[in-house]
Amino acid sequence: MATKTPDTTKMARLQPVIDWLLAVFQRHSGLMAILAFVSGIASYVLIDRKESIAQFIAVFMLASWVLLVADSWLRASLAQRFGWNLSPIVIRFLTQLVHQESLFFALPFFLAVTSWDHGQAVFTGLLLLCALVSIIDPLYYKVLATRYALFVAFHTFALFIVLLVILPLLLQLTTQQSLIAAIIAALLFSLPSLDRVLPPGRWWRLPLLFSMLCLMAFTLWQVRSWIPPAGIRLTDITISHQVDTEQRLAGANIDQLTVGDLQQGLYAWTAVRAPRGLREQVHHVWILNGREVDRIVLDIRGGREAGYRAWSHKLIFPPYPAGNWQVQVVTESGRLIGLTRFQVLKDPGL
Repeated sequence: MATKTPDTTKMARLQPVIDWLLAVFQRHSGLMAILAFVSGIASYVLIDRKESIAQFIAVFMLASWVLLVADSWLRASLAQRFGWNLSPIVIRFLTQLVHQESLFFALPFFLAVTSWDHGQAVFTGLLLLCALVSIIDPLYYKVLATRYALFVAFHTFALFIVLLVILPLLLQLTTQQSLIAAIIAALLFSLPSLDRVLPPGRWWRLPLLFSMLCLMAFTLWQVRSWIPPAGIRLTDITISHQVDTEQRLAGANIDQLTVGDLQQGLYAWTAVRAPRGLREQVHHVWILNGREVDRIVLDIRGGREAGYRAWSHKLIFPPYPAGNWQVQVVTESGRLIGLTRFQVLKDPGL
């Protein structure tokens, strides 16, 4: 006759409490999404104030994903040591809970930096859609969870999103470093899920899995300009004929000028906020009628409340400069931080 160990006895006593907590979470799953969203806002604010609790929240988010990936090992360990078997329903609910926490936690970071007149609006719109799906049970369980390939894509996207936010918090990475690390980590963490998609015992299984990973990494890197750089934002941008270099202040903003006025030269003055206090390289990209005509590299330092102020001075323009201009502020990896537009008109009488 089997005897119960002290650990098994303790777990047996705790199991009704844990079951009750899970039942409460299931009845109020929408509340968990709200709490995740609030924690995301709190982390965003606390980063600016350099509080350690923001890093603590990031560690918690990462730990929840590690536990989710290790669910098979965790279930086997609990059953072997404590005799406690987690039902598939509980596992599905916990997976949904982690998705909700990840998406709603990251949402404030992306909403704060998205340029809505750019392709970034598509990325952040997709994030909003996924966040809504995660809290609407009929969509999550009857549409998403029943299509395993779609569920794996959703799962990988949620992990990718949260890694873009927490890696800079924990490791003080630049936006380029965090993007590369997030792509690699998301693909590695998704391996167990991708492995279940492919049929077992086929010789082409491993090459196909490797090809899928490469395709996903290539796709994410190709659309990187549409991924808002969470944690770094443009607080101001001005196109002007002059800049006070001592006070580091721009003159009056220009949104329209003539070709003759353009010959005086133009300053693109920007204030970029990098609240983690890191050093980041950004580019001022001058674009005429959709074509890049110049790119000027600047180094910024985070930590200023209003943003680190820097500018580029452009004196040389194309022979026919009339048209619609943009100055885009992008990271080293090509991710848009913000932009401004102005128009150059032909001189009267020409």
